[in-house]
Amino acid sequence: MLAHGSGCTICVMKRQLLSGNEAIARGAWEAGVHVGTGYPGTPSTEILEALKDYPEVYTEWSVNEKVALEVGIGASLAGGRTLVTMKHVGVNVAADPLFTISYIGVKGGLVIVSADDPAMHSSQNEQDNRNYAHAARMPMLEPADSQEARDFTRIAFELSEKYDVPFLLRSTTRISHARSIVSVAERAAPGRPAGFYRNIRKFVMIPAYARLRHVAVEERMEAIARDADELSLNRIEEGSGGIGFVTSGVVYQYVREAFPDAPILKLGMVYPLPENLIRTFAKSVETVVVAEELDSFFESRIRAMGIPVRGKEFYPRLGELSPGRVRAPLVRAGLIPATDGGEAPTAPAITVPPRPPALCPGCPHRTVFGLLHELGMKVTGDIGCYTLGALPPFSAMDTCVDMGASIGVAQGIEVAEGDAYKRDTVAVIGDSTFAHSGITGLINAAYNGRESFVIVLDNGTTAMTGMQPNPFSGTRISGEGAFALDYGKLAEAVGIDRERFRTVDAYSKEEVERAVRELATLDKLKLLVVKGPCVILRRKQKKEAS
Repeated sequence: MLAHGSGCTICVMKRQLLSGNEAIARGAWEAGVHVGTGYPGTPSTEILEALKDYPEVYTEWSVNEKVALEVGIGASLAGGRTLVTMKHVGVNVAADPLFTISYIGVKGGLVIVSADDPAMHSSQNEQDNRNYAHAARMPMLEPADSQEARDFTRIAFELSEKYDVPFLLRSTTRISHARSIVSVAERAAPGRPAGFYRNIRKFVMIPAYARLRHVAVEERMEAIARDADELSLNRIEEGSGGIGFVTSGVVYQYVREAFPDAPILKLGMVYPLPENLIRTFAKSVETVVVAEELDSFFESRIRAMGIPVRGKEFYPRLGELSPGRVRAPLVRAGLIPATDGGEAPTAPAITVPPRPPALCPGCPHRTVFGLLHELGMKVTGDIGCYTLGALPPFSAMDTCVDMGASIGVAQGIEVAEGDAYKRDTVAVIGDSTFAHSGITGLINAAYNGRESFVIVLDNGTTAMTGMQPNPFSGTRISGEGAFALDYGKLAEAVGIDRERFRTVDAYSKEEVERAVRELATLDKLKLLVVKGPCVILRRKQKKEAS
């Protein structure tokens, strides 16, 4: 029923050292995936970058996560197995099609990766995307190491087709970027996708058909929940002692390190939960402790089953756990003696000097932030390298919400201030983010007669996530040439006249300053594009050329 795992005796297995992201790509390739789409975002970016190196798979950086999923849906409905990748906040962008494809189902297997970021290493929030699985009525798997990342990806494609449902695959930063040995196999022979066929009652979600599909969704989830008890993804590991742990993902590794002899119920399918297996495990121990990062996702659902468990009284809803953070609260609570099983790992007694992030030396757009600070303008900012303009020595950013929000927030300030508005607000956004979700904000400003001043800082790449191309850079994920959007034609299309549209060289301080000062005084909508190649990208290109 399931894909061959590391214990398969009929596959010729090889061993490779892979990150979790690379292992997901490998598992997708082995599963016969035809299409991979996504939008770069740490910690998910390397999945698609690894997948593009398999020539049998079509890959693309889509303009944003919503489009990536919609392309993936089309590929799946045409019979192609499809992997769609994004970080946790990207799922927010893709939520509209996500909830509806749960009703529609699949033809070729569809697996959607949500790479969560506990502790916010590179994110603006710390959401727990297991909640999306419940809200969208969509099953979710969560690997605990690179081997499982490979195995679970293969299994997810099989289960997706078996149950006629997209599968969510959740990783976290530690799983995405940590490396471990993985047993791999060769690619399955997927054949050509069968092609799209009409099935209006299943694929067209008007209310009359959606009501029928909702019934199918609930029946499907009940079937998956029943089968979850028998899936090898969920397992009880026998041990000694009266405390048993329910856990998943990277936290399983922490629990196993902190309590090497403890009984553990390791959940590989984190939604829906295997209720009978949980009940069996709970009866085998005196106390059940749920160890999970962020929300009380398992704890709340297990309590709802009428099973007494403990969890968030020991473990915070914020940040990451570690072996020490798993163990120490139980020692403090008196559930285990401090010497039981050895002392908890302690941090080395060294002081690491702080290294706050900053715009790179030589960044072509440092001049812009210095100028905006000097002018005392209110700056609505955005996601990417340029968020660092909020930090000293520039301190030239006043808001940062989500991808593309800078342009909308600036409009809101203008509307609220009304007659008191002094044209002293500017929206600053990078080129990739502008393509992702800033253009719609620009259209909104034009349509509603706003006087917004928008500055696009174009460095020719998606720098923060590792130099991925975007619709303005003129290349695709494969490196081949692509149509590049024309800022001038875009400005003309939304009614910005020539006086209110400028493109300037980021390395010409005088040109930048003159354009900012002049445009800031004008009425109506203004667009300034400040172009200067990322210094890291230039260095990389010179190295590749030599």
